[in-house]
Amino acid sequence: MNFYKPDCLFFKGDLPCKPHKESGYHCNNCPSYTPISKRILIIKLGAIGDVIRTTPLVTRYKTLYPNCKITWLTLTPAILPSGKIDEILKFDYASSIYLENASFDIAINLDKEKEACALLLKVNAKEKYGYVLKDNVAQPINDLANHKFHTGLFDDVSKANTQNYCQEIFEMCGMTYSGETYLLDNHNDKGYEWTSIDKSKTIIGLNTGCGDRWTTRLWPKEYFAELAQKLISQGFEVILLGGEQEDQRNKDIQALSGAKYLGFFSLSQFINLINQCTLIVTQVTMGMHLTLGMQKKIVLMNNIFNANEFDLFGKGEIVMPDKECLCFYRGQCVIGISCMADLPVNKVLESVNKLLTLN
Repeated sequence: MNFYKPDCLFFKGDLPCKPHKESGYHCNNCPSYTPISKRILIIKLGAIGDVIRTTPLVTRYKTLYPNCKITWLTLTPAILPSGKIDEILKFDYASSIYLENASFDIAINLDKEKEACALLLKVNAKEKYGYVLKDNVAQPINDLANHKFHTGLFDDVSKANTQNYCQEIFEMCGMTYSGETYLLDNHNDKGYEWTSIDKSKTIIGLNTGCGDRWTTRLWPKEYFAELAQKLISQGFEVILLGGEQEDQRNKDIQALSGAKYLGFFSLSQFINLINQCTLIVTQVTMGMHLTLGMQKKIVLMNNIFNANEFDLFGKGEIVMPDKECLCFYRGQCVIGISCMADLPVNKVLESVNKLLTLN
């Protein structure tokens, strides 16, 4: 007879469980014993923004299967809220060996990377969704994944798509999306202090960068400076956001506008800084996903992506250049002059002021 219960949601196997550490219970007399209803594996490796916008699946599965145990494999474990996800694994050799020898009721792979597809092929699960390795390339495991797969292959299909990302991944898993929001830790418990920010004012963050891959998305820094000046003149507290890559850009914008630039920070600090803001103006970047994860108001500047892809949860507006973009899903502009120069400052400002009047 076993004196332990490995089917319990709290059972770890290699360490004492939480009920034992807190109350001294043993498995045979523990009032906290909670049998696992479903074991669910989600493989979503990266990038960070895509990991964040996949988290609504957790909410749905926790609703469908109370007491399910969710294991998530990713390249960026720090971005996931540990209180909502039972087991968070960093993608490496050790985790792969473990998962290849574990058993799940449901296993999902939402990445087309060959290593992720190969892993789903090897995982033992009663139900599998998403992509697997076939003929040495990523392919849909079943018809549910066809729509999302095709939008990634053909530009005309992608342009005609009317579903946002969450609708697509829910469909891949055989479900209908119902507006579940992103799960993201605001890191308020870390004790970060932002003493240089005037919190008596409405705080607006300008997320000024877009990374190296998709430079077609970049709004001119002179436009950011002009927007900051106009917002400051209206009495708002304006702070410039970005990572190390945007450091000089933000220093230049600060010099041109008088907006506050506090520097670049760790991921948890950056998330917490976003959480200080009422509204964020951003291009399509990781910062956009973090803003939505913090459920902040957002003005999203978009040119090269299908606007239907983004769910702003009723808290934002998408603004587009006045000139049609010719660079759908391209990282470099095909004509040499980005259409983002045809997104007027006043158009962005109008959306900011409109959103700030809404509850």
